[in-house]
Amino acid sequence: MRVTNTVLAASLLAIAGWANAAAPAIPDYIQKAVADPGRPAADTQRDVNRKPADVLAFAGVKPGDKVGELMPGRGFYFTKIFCKIVGASGHVYTMNVTRAVANLSSPDMPAQGMGAPAAPAQPPCDNVTSDAKLAAEFALPAGLDLVWTSENYHDLHNPMFGKADMVKFNKAIFDALKPGGVYMVEDHAAQTGSGVRDTDTLHRIDPEQVKKDVTAAGFVFEGSSDVLVNPADVLTGKPFDLGGKSSKFLLKFRKPAR
Repeated sequence: MRVTNTVLAASLLAIAGWANAAAPAIPDYIQKAVADPGRPAADTQRDVNRKPADVLAFAGVKPGDKVGELMPGRGFYFTKIFCKIVGASGHVYTMNVTRAVANLSSPDMPAQGMGAPAAPAQPPCDNVTSDAKLAAEFALPAGLDLVWTSENYHDLHNPMFGKADMVKFNKAIFDALKPGGVYMVEDHAAQTGSGVRDTDTLHRIDPEQVKKDVTAAGFVFEGSSDVLVNPADVLTGKPFDLGGKSSKFLLKFRKPAR
């Protein structure tokens, strides 16, 4: 796919423009969880691209929180950090969204948690509960402080998950959150104005599409961060081919307190 300099520049400027929230200080409890010596090397080697301390500080997760994590992946990368942050007084509920059909359009796509077993072979912490549901039957436990999804939101628009009704899906998240609760979406950025065009072929999505989906369910868009933006990514290749260096957006939504 050929991209003109004008289109690329517009996309990168739009990405930069999402950063309307100052980077928060990273609390000690997040730094400690990320620095936990028990984290496997396979995870810590990914930190340079995933920047867990920065993104979780932006999300605002804290000790005692109840967190819902969508499609955590086979490695449970963020789960292992969440469960250390929330501690014994908090809880992490991971929820895989199982495939409705075989992924025939993208046979090269890695199976990173999609259709994976509902629970890890070795739960990373005692305060983790895992489950799996079809997108059409999606629900989360009530009373959550935070719902988090990373690098998977785009897939819900695809045939392999039954092309979920995204307003209904996001409304289930809205209902599971406490008033004032936070919904975070991190994903691979697509070109500005592309909507859902690239969700199945490139595994990317336009962040404006995500904002449209989520606010339609009643959420208020609160802000965004450019901590995962990579200006060198031209937004036209598959993220799996970029060794973790795809340009990603990080969007923060909130359920109104009243």
